Parts: sequence; structure tokens; C-alpha cells
Amino acid sequence: MLDLTQFQWSLAIVGATFIGISKTGLPGGGILIVPLMALMLPARESTGFVLPMLAMADIIAILYWRRHVNWRQLGRLLPWTWAGVIAGAQGMEHITNDQLKPMIGVLVLVLTAGSWLRERLVSNESIPKHWLFAALIGILAGSTSMLANAAGPIMIIYLVAMRFQKREFIGTQAWFFWILNLSKIPFSQGQGLITMQSFLTNLSLLPCIIVGAALGIHLANRLPEAVFALIVRLLALMAAIGLCVQ
Repeated sequence: MLDLTQFQWSLAIVGATFIGISKTGLPGGGILIVPLMALMLPARESTGFVLPMLAMADIIAILYWRRHVNWRQLGRLLPWTWAGVIAGAQGMEHITNDQLKPMIGVLVLVLTAGSWLRERLVSNESIPKHWLFAALIGILAGSTSMLANAAGPIMIIYLVAMRFQKREFIGTQAWFFWILNLSKIPFSQGQGLITMQSFLTNLSLLPCIIVGAALGIHLANRLPEAVFALIVRLLALMAAIGLCVQ
């Protein structure tokens, strides 16, 4: 396992718990994970350290919300997402997290504003169906996830635009990110960001992920649909602002 200080272990435990919560019950709740892991490890290494834990939490979310997934929307997104992962992997040698995060933040703010305006100018029953919207979101999600594990706010914009109900929102997101995170592992491993020592440390944190996942499920089952939609939008907005000011 990694040789961590007591302070670093504390951050890892809190981060692992929030990963579980965000994956099973409160999409966007992972906004705390990036800054926590950046305190624990250098920014580049932290992306590889977090990745296996994200995939572990995705599996728990898939098992619980397995009946609530929109495969049609996944089919629209994934080819573009994989293209974004490849682009992000290529860009890792040319762009730093400090350069990337403000760009992602501004982008999410623009998408949030566009979504808000569209809802007020277009019928509430209308959802974006053009393939360019799915292509844009897929490429952005894949590339930003590969570079900085920061695709959560972008996916929230997409799933809100699709007007998914709470369970379908969480279930579809869980499958999307599990497939996405599995796609990223070979790239991260090839660049030395995932090692046997870091993976063993991830495994030791699995109980924290499970506890967080249970808390997330408990929360999701009790939140009304309107409150859930408001919270995930606010979390996406907070994440975007946080990325801009980091």
C-alpha cells in the first residue's frame, strides 16, 4: 500500500465515503473529492488514485439501480465519450490540471445558462434530440474525465436536459460512468498513475465506499423528485464555480 501520513489517510477516508454517496444517491456530490484528493496527492497522481474507487462505487450503484437505466441514451453518448477519452489521454502530456479546471468550469457555467434559458424559451415537454448535443456532451465528458475526473457536472447538464426522473437519472449515470471509468483504466495504468500499491490502498478503503453508498441510497430514496433535481443542479453550479476559482 501507499505510505500515507495520518492526515492523508483521513482525507482518503472522507473522499472514499463521498465517492459512495455521490454514486448512489447524490450525483454531483463528488465536488468535494477533487479538492480533497489534491490535498492528499499531487493533482496528476490523484486522478489515477481516485479512478479505481470511482469504478468500485459505480458497481454498487449499478447493482442497486440496475432496473433504472436508459440504454438508448447511453448508446447515443458512449461512442463520442470514447473519442473524448482518447483525446484526453493524448492531451495529458500537453495540458495541466491548473490550466484545464477553469476551462471546464466556464464551459459548465455556459451549458448551465443555456439549459436554463432553453427551459424558459422552449416547451417544458421538449428535450434536445439532435445528435450534435449528444456528441458535444460525450466528447466533453470523456476528455474532461480523462484529464481531471471532472465530467460529473457535464453529465448532470445532459441528464437534466433529458428530463430523467430521479431513479433513471442515477441508474443511467451509474452505468455511463462505470463504462467510462473502465475505459480510462488502461490509459492511467500505462502512464503510471495506477500502481499495485495505489490499488491495494483503494481496496483498503472499500468499506468506506460501501458505507457512503448506503448513505447515498438512503438519501436518494427519501428525496422528493423536485428537491433532487434542484440539488443536483446546484451541485453542478457549485462544481463549476469551484473549478473556475481553483
